[in-house]
Amino acid sequence: MNNFMDTLVWGNTVMELGKVLLLLALSFLVIKIFQLYILSRLRKWSALTTTTWDDFLIKQVSDSAVPILYISAVYVAITSLKLPERVEQIAYIAYLVAFAYFVLRAIGATFRRFVYTFLDTKDNSEAKRKQASGLITIVTTMIWVLGGIFIVDNLGYDATTLITGLGIGGIAIALAAQAILGDLFSYFVIFFDKPFEIGDFVVVDDKNGVIEAIGIKTTRIKTLSGEQLVCSNTDLTNSRLHNFKRMERRRIVFSLGVTYQTTHEQLKAIPGIVRQIIEGQDAIQFDRGHFSSYGDFSLNFEFVYYVLSPDYGVYMDKQQAIYLDIFKAFEERGIEFAYPTQMLFTQSTNAEVTPSKE
Repeated sequence: MNNFMDTLVWGNTVMELGKVLLLLALSFLVIKIFQLYILSRLRKWSALTTTTWDDFLIKQVSDSAVPILYISAVYVAITSLKLPERVEQIAYIAYLVAFAYFVLRAIGATFRRFVYTFLDTKDNSEAKRKQASGLITIVTTMIWVLGGIFIVDNLGYDATTLITGLGIGGIAIALAAQAILGDLFSYFVIFFDKPFEIGDFVVVDDKNGVIEAIGIKTTRIKTLSGEQLVCSNTDLTNSRLHNFKRMERRRIVFSLGVTYQTTHEQLKAIPGIVRQIIEGQDAIQFDRGHFSSYGDFSLNFEFVYYVLSPDYGVYMDKQQAIYLDIFKAFEERGIEFAYPTQMLFTQSTNAEVTPSKE
């Protein structure tokens, strides 16, 4: 029996292999008990709380910490044996890569969760989540790049040389892709300064439409005519942009003209008539109304009111209702609207011919 236990297998006795396998089995058993009892109880407890962060942390423990425990148990068991240096090096690299993978995945998930939790406290959170996708992609990429440098450094390579090379390469790329980097920085300006968001109605130069998507390089606008307008982020941040979604109320100025045959009493009554019509509409605030000028063919009035809604459809409905009521009121009172006309006065004269003398 002793001779069998002392038998060498890959440079290790059967006794040593048995101890390692027993240690590995016990480690797996402890981890499994931790999963079945402790984690399951924590899940039940977190389901009773109002916050969701505890559910997230438990999920990260289950998805990242538990695999790391299994991998660590296997690695400790392997390093307990007498193995060739090449095998030990391969085992170390595999363990380091697996460990870094699960840690970096947990860090990325935590950052994503933090951003989404912050955005959920804001209005229109679903649109803001879409807008933040570019930022999350950039930060996640940076996390994985740093993780790669960490792995290279722990493998014994000079990370300083790698970082220096990346820096020189980064300068070359920056010079070759200035426009792309400009759009990238403009994306950060849009994300943090928020001149517009997804769903806002904007006017840029002679183009207008609703913001449909905000990407790392471009922003997509759904125009009123139906097509998709793609603009670079730099163009938008450098332009004078009108954001009608931020408008709390809409100021309306309109004029109307009546004929010169309108009587003084009718002219005096017009501001009151129109004011009464405007104030009779819901969500409308009357500002002023005056007899403003004498025109070439009309007596002109100017009126100002506010629509207490930024919605363009509401504005058009209210304006139509006001115009129809004005037309009806003027028709009932015999007040005529002016339109371009010319009045020609003619005068006939009798020409007297005096005979000439010779």
